[in-house]
Amino acid sequence: MFGGAMDRYNWKLLGKREVYIPYNSYELDSPKLKYEQIIKAGHINQDLTRYELHRVWVVEATLKEGERNIYAKRIFYVDEDSWQIALADHYDGRGKLWRVGEGHAQQYFDHQVMGYTLEALYDLEAGRYLALGMKNEEKRSFEYGFKVQMSDYTPAALRKSGVR
Repeated sequence: MFGGAMDRYNWKLLGKREVYIPYNSYELDSPKLKYEQIIKAGHINQDLTRYELHRVWVVEATLKEGERNIYAKRIFYVDEDSWQIALADHYDGRGKLWRVGEGHAQQYFDHQVMGYTLEALYDLEAGRYLALGMKNEEKRSFEYGFKVQMSDYTPAALRKSGVR
């Protein structure tokens, strides 16, 4: 729900509020669903979403003087229970709301972790959106608990593991 260099922004805690956020999105994660059932014109299928009233911390990021980014300001709504960004508002250089992000989260009980089932980023100007992170039609889901070493992330190791 955040991408980019954090040091390009001035950060400010605006306080705590109650808002409806995407939460317990188990239906969106169903392996019985096909992607075409989730992805619809203009937005994801709202019959499959779930929102709950939650306490969130509101955090504002304003682009520092002299820095460049497509977003001049961002406001994040961080769920008080999971500490994940649930919603994000992205503003352009004119101060106009441009994009809105939703992190549809669920608890993965067998791994004792909260994670996104689907992330959606809506472009309000262009009338389109991006949905990512879905695994409904995948043979395997996320893998937890596998062991790695720092040497697994060297340029040579990454080249070796790459697919052409």
